[in-house]
Amino acid sequence: MTAAPGDPVPRDPSHAPASPTEAASPAAAHAAPPAAGLPLRPAAARPWLRRLALLLLMSLGAFGGGFAWFVNQTLRAPEPPPFRQTDAIAVLTGGRERVETGLRLLAAGHARRMVISGVHRDARLADLARAAGLDPAPLAGRITVGRAAATTRGNAAEIAAWVRAQPEGTVRSLRVVTAGYHMPRALLELRRALPGVELVPHPVTPPALRGVSAAARLRTWSLLLGEYAKFLLAGAGLSRFAVARDGGDGAAAGEARPGPRAGAPREAGGR
Repeated sequence: MTAAPGDPVPRDPSHAPASPTEAASPAAAHAAPPAAGLPLRPAAARPWLRRLALLLLMSLGAFGGGFAWFVNQTLRAPEPPPFRQTDAIAVLTGGRERVETGLRLLAAGHARRMVISGVHRDARLADLARAAGLDPAPLAGRITVGRAAATTRGNAAEIAAWVRAQPEGTVRSLRVVTAGYHMPRALLELRRALPGVELVPHPVTPPALRGVSAAARLRTWSLLLGEYAKFLLAGAGLSRFAVARDGGDGAAAGEARPGPRAGAPREAGGR
């Protein structure tokens, strides 16, 4: 039928525009292709960033927890007197009061013999004993002085060689004397070198780390963090790459010792 002039033109239902409700429906929005050139959402485009951040947080947490354990170990005091008897004493040089402590333990009868590892080539046993306020004569035949070691790994090898050189079965327990912050790494290396020997730690707190003021010094935390890093490397089996430092481990905390002279013998070349 032909429409008369002025009558509204009928519309084809098939070409009717979608209602606003239909145009905004989720199905229609889902079906609509994304406009060209628009970036994807960051959460969908870079999920590896979240994984990396989570891994970083976990690593920092593990490092912080391990460091807290390490600091707690370094602050442990030796067992209270009376000290248990051990077959021998091993002193790892590199800081103040280590050798003196070992000599006093030996003189008090807490072991039958002692090895001092990493002694400086110019230091004499008589000087070391006098520095501890002891007469060297009664101790001379019970002490072995090792001069080959320049690292903690070298200490362990030198001490292990000394133990194996003793009559079989005479050294089943060993009291280990070194600085408290150095003890975890020393025990780690010694357990590898002497798996069948009982190790009794006897930590020494150096003067620079004593008192409440030590915790407020940057040098203290620098020393502990550096030693913790060495401990982790030793745990990973990388201690063979350690470089000996002149002055010993304690140099970072003000423990450097003077050279050989009257009353102040040098113990070791480095740790």
